[in-house]
This record gives sequence, structure tokens and C-alpha cells, in this order.
Amino acid sequence: MKRTMIFGLLLGAIAAGSFGADNDGLFSYRLGQFEVHMLVDAQREGNTGILIDADQALLNRSIPAGGFMHSTNVFLIKTPEHTILIDTGFGNVIFDKMNDLGVNPEDIDIVLITHLHGDHIGGLQRNGTALFPNAKVYVAAREHEHFTRTQVNQGAVAALAAYGANVITFEPSELGSTLRELLPGITAIANYGHTPGHTVFLVQNGGARLIIAGDFLHVALVQFLNPDISATFDVNPAAAAASRRQILAWAAANRIPIAGMHIVYPGIGTVEAEGTGYRFIPVR
Repeated sequence: MKRTMIFGLLLGAIAAGSFGADNDGLFSYRLGQFEVHMLVDAQREGNTGILIDADQALLNRSIPAGGFMHSTNVFLIKTPEHTILIDTGFGNVIFDKMNDLGVNPEDIDIVLITHLHGDHIGGLQRNGTALFPNAKVYVAAREHEHFTRTQVNQGAVAALAAYGANVITFEPSELGSTLRELLPGITAIANYGHTPGHTVFLVQNGGARLIIAGDFLHVALVQFLNPDISATFDVNPAAAAASRRQILAWAAANRIPIAGMHIVYPGIGTVEAEGTGYRFIPVR
């Protein structure tokens, strides 16, 4: 049995860190010499109805009676060489938040795309015009092929067309093999399942590491506890569950903090094995 949860803003604190009047939807995190900024682009009511075959007992145990928050996040990274966005959200308020950080759209020279769903590429273009005019856009080759040739999505086609020859496709590394840097300090890692080319990014500098994991999960309160539960948005639910378990096991074993595009403020935390699943501990 599935249910839709109606919630209040303050209950976001229960989901994974607090998001309310005491912050502005920006969270800054130091990674060696790199600056990582989490920008909240959108918030809405969380909905457990998107989960596939979620056990009602688990929902009763993990979801507060008043409900929970769902967030759409973007990550901005400043390195000595580049100013990088990982995804662009819907493009709702990220430009205002970038301005708060003293970053102009023209300053972005790299956009890394976890996958080509609309809530991750909506800020790339408006009416055919690239909103980051100096940026190169990186997308996994398998993802590009799926959304522009195999199962054509016009939103994805339009978003990439605005960048023309500045769209760069790549092959992500596989966990268990040699990890190759895509850019200095950034490694793309295959995390297929949510979409055919869904990619997570390992950011590392000065001995510090962070996994920015895109849509490896959608309902953090449930899917950390039981990573085998997938969502209706997953193109291949079984593969998504396997990829989710793989990245969580790797993060926990290596004590690497993990961040997600749909984890509420601060969007970044550590994971620890707990029973057959994991416990998420937000950074402070």
C-alpha cells in the first residue's frame, strides 16, 4: 500500500538536516582547496507514492505523521581551474543563489550533468539560448544516446542543442575498476539504472572526498534504510537498486560523504551501515 504524505516545512529537519527560516537554501562545504556549495532550486511536498512496493510497516516507521520535504538541489564547485555546476535544476532560483555567492552565469565554464531529466537540465537554456554562455556541458555518452536518439526527449534535445559543439560526451569509470579523472579532482562514475547513463561524480582535493550522487535515491527517509526500494521515475528499477546499494556500500566502506539532488538541506552527509540498509547523518 502506498500513500501520499502532506507535510509542513519544519518537518524537513527530520528528513535529513533542517531547511527552514534559519537558512537561505545555500549550504557551503570546504573540500581541501575546493569550495562546494549546495543550492536549493525547488521544494515541494514529498510523496511516498512514487516508491515501488514499499512495505507499509517501513513507511509507518520511517515517515513522520506530518510528512516530509522533497528538495531539488544543484551543486556549484569552485576549484583553482574551474567554476563548475553539477546539474542546473529547474532553473527556478539558482541564478539568484549564484548571485548571492558572487558567481555570474558567465563565470560557469563547466556544467556536469548527472542525467537528462527535466529537473536537472531545466536551467541550461531559455528559448534556445544557452544560459551559461561560456560553459562546456559534459554528459555520459550512454545518456546522450538514450535521450537524443533511442527514446528522444525534446527537452533534452533542446537543452543540449543550445550548446552545440560545447557538448562533450564521456565514458564514466566503473566502481571496481581503475577510476579515471574527467577533470582535475573530479571523476565520473557509472551509476546506471535511474536512467541508462546516470552518472555520479567523485570530487576530491587535499585528501578530502565527496560523492555527488544525483538521483541515486528520491525518498531519503526510506531508501537509505532499504536501498532495494526503487521509484517509478527509475527507467530500470532493478538496476537502480543495484547501483544504489553499490554506491552506498562504497561510500560507507571508504567513509566518503555523499550528497544528493533530492536530499533536503544541507543535502550532504555521511552514511553508516545499519542492519540491511544504511543510516544517513547530515553534516553540520
